[in-house]
Amino acid sequence: MSKPSDNPADPFKKALAEATKTLACDPEMTVTFTVDPAGMNREGMRLPQVSRRMTRDEVMLARGTADAFALRRRYHDDALSARYLPQGQMAREIYEAMETARCEAVGARTMPGTAGNIDARIGHEAERKGYAQITQAADAPLATAAGYLVRHLATGRTLPGGADNVMELWRGFIEQQAGDTLQNLDEVLSDQAAFARLARKVISDLGYGDQLGDDPDTDEQDEAGEDAETDEDESQSQGEDESEESPEAQPERSQEEQQDPSEAQVSMDDQPDSDQGEEMELPEGEAPLEPPPPAAHSEADPAYVVFATDFDEEIRAEDLAEPAELERLRAYLDQQLEPLKGAVSRLANKLQRRLQAQQNRSWEFDREEGILDAGRLARVVANPTTPLSFKVEKDTEFRDTCVTLLLDNSGSMRGRPISIAAICADVLARTLERCQVKVEILGFTTRAWKGGQSREKWLAAGRPQQPGRLNDLRHIVYKGADAPWRRARENLGLMMKEGLLKENIDGEALEWAHRRLSNRAETRKILMVISDGAPVDDSTLSVNPASYLEKHLRDVIAMVERKRQVELIAIGIGHDVTRYYARAVTITDVEQLAGAMTEQLASLFDADPKKRIGKRRVA
Repeated sequence: MSKPSDNPADPFKKALAEATKTLACDPEMTVTFTVDPAGMNREGMRLPQVSRRMTRDEVMLARGTADAFALRRRYHDDALSARYLPQGQMAREIYEAMETARCEAVGARTMPGTAGNIDARIGHEAERKGYAQITQAADAPLATAAGYLVRHLATGRTLPGGADNVMELWRGFIEQQAGDTLQNLDEVLSDQAAFARLARKVISDLGYGDQLGDDPDTDEQDEAGEDAETDEDESQSQGEDESEESPEAQPERSQEEQQDPSEAQVSMDDQPDSDQGEEMELPEGEAPLEPPPPAAHSEADPAYVVFATDFDEEIRAEDLAEPAELERLRAYLDQQLEPLKGAVSRLANKLQRRLQAQQNRSWEFDREEGILDAGRLARVVANPTTPLSFKVEKDTEFRDTCVTLLLDNSGSMRGRPISIAAICADVLARTLERCQVKVEILGFTTRAWKGGQSREKWLAAGRPQQPGRLNDLRHIVYKGADAPWRRARENLGLMMKEGLLKENIDGEALEWAHRRLSNRAETRKILMVISDGAPVDDSTLSVNPASYLEKHLRDVIAMVERKRQVELIAIGIGHDVTRYYARAVTITDVEQLAGAMTEQLASLFDADPKKRIGKRRVA
């Protein structure tokens, strides 16, 4: 017999897994619980982890996610959905959001208990993404708002806080443009194909009809029409033969030809009248609403312009070099930094001891239940009427934490700075992994000097004024947060590759790293930026204001600090980054980088807020 589990959450997980399989009508489906982002594939689904504490928020989030996935598995047909799926990005997002809302609404009608669970999941997502703080429709996702509105109209339920804010910001526009179409929602809700046609009509009403692609229903009609045309052509050819033999048939045929153009003329004359009628129905002084503008290149600054994104890339380190080359570069990195390994390792061990001390020795005393406090038994011996004292180990914050290291891979970091940055990132990732803290290592540079293909495209377009960012970005993932350190160890050697380090556009890199980290499921998120200078890209700065990239960096930092989803810290190597970041430290020698990184991270994990780091300079 297997030993029963002592985790109080295990019975709940088992019950939820069985209920989810039943709800999805798929008894063979696998259901797992993980700290990784929730998801679903053909084999099964991943649900949010439920800890031993089984807090109400954890339980409701797991149940809501399970119900949402199960209802989609039960009421959604992938093949049918793919048949009507639009081609454009925005149209596809609206279509998917509406289809998800349909599945959840159908489930809520037949099984009302699922509605409250899914509300909890929607509320958690809205809180995590800061939907309650959005004040303008341009900052709220239109696709998400459309899905929320469909669910609200189909179920009549009030949306959780934050989600209702996003829906109301777009509701007036959606109902004015597609209100007539949405009136038929109840009639098609249980029919996925009919609902897909309604969704495509809504997308067209909202101004994204050009992203729909070919109509699959029209394609079927065309195929049937081709067969009919073939038969008609054969009959016409026979008629032509007969007309050649019988001249008397010619007048009748010419009369039909004369009638067709007149009918076409009448239909063309009617068209302007209908257009004029539509224009006359508009209220006086009001112009027809235009579709919403395309999404801005930067969430932090909608005015930030990028001339071309066609040549940007987000790429894994292992895709930029062959395995043999990565192994050689890693060996070279180890050789270059052999004298520093001892000092860096000592600092890493110091960090680990500080974290583990908090993990193992943080207790709450004088509790009514818990572990018996042997240190206070003397009081009971001296006075038997004194109640026993118990202690409880505190929950540690950093267990559910993700740290992202964003490394400047610009040309000015070439040599010793990039070598020390690479080895420090390596040692910190290994150390934090031992303390059950997930670490992601990212780098940013450009694909070319002096603009690359973006600049060539700009020159071919006639050099338009104020083109905005004019270079090809290269964002590198050296180690993903879920990848173990041993798999990513050799990737860090890529920083030694000749020709990799070029120019740096810090603002977009910081926004990219923040977006990746914000989508993580961990409770606490820390982003550490290591750079040796302000953003510099000669191609961009030569045709834009001198402070163009620096202003964008400041706007991104302000957005990150305002949202408070991520704790942002920075280390400047020979460059005063304290003028950009609220939490920052500047070092004058790259030898101090290891100590600065470990001290900053240790201070962030310190339970005493007074010991948290602020702006300072290391001489």
